[in-house]
Amino acid sequence: MRLSVTIDLPTDARAAARLLADPEYVHQKVRASGALEQHVDITGAPDEAFTVTTRRALPTDQIPAHLRGFVGTRIDVRQVEAWEAPAADGSRVGTVVVEIAGAPVRLSGRTALAASGAGSTTVTYDGELRATVPLFGSAIEQATADAIRSALEVEQDVARHWIAGHGATPQP
Repeated sequence: MRLSVTIDLPTDARAAARLLADPEYVHQKVRASGALEQHVDITGAPDEAFTVTTRRALPTDQIPAHLRGFVGTRIDVRQVEAWEAPAADGSRVGTVVVEIAGAPVRLSGRTALAASGAGSTTVTYDGELRATVPLFGSAIEQATADAIRSALEVEQDVARHWIAGHGATPQP
């Protein structure tokens, strides 16, 4: 299943990259997703290439009851965003991988960060979501896609509040 989600950030592309590479912000967005446990690792620097790896344990309450038997009472999600160095205008591209431990579900795709007007930036996630479960694969893909969309909506809200509270230029 193809999944494409865009979030809007009220800041320029360079500040958006600093935000995405800020460990405090990343911890906050992971907590806001409902994580029961979390781990964040950031390598590189926001003015260069950088990678953000998160691991989080989430309750399965967003998964339809008839599909919870495939994942249990919680799911362990590993997400890796590897951002390339910026272009002259601050835009950048990268890759994203989301894996759910213990479940045959994986999202892999591309990311893009680009200015979308004065003081505004879009972050786009575009990839293929696959669940390799006979008979229930498409239902699991749809449930996972809905959960990823919801998580990115939460991330957008957290980012907007973060930017409003910390100014337009968060520090790495």
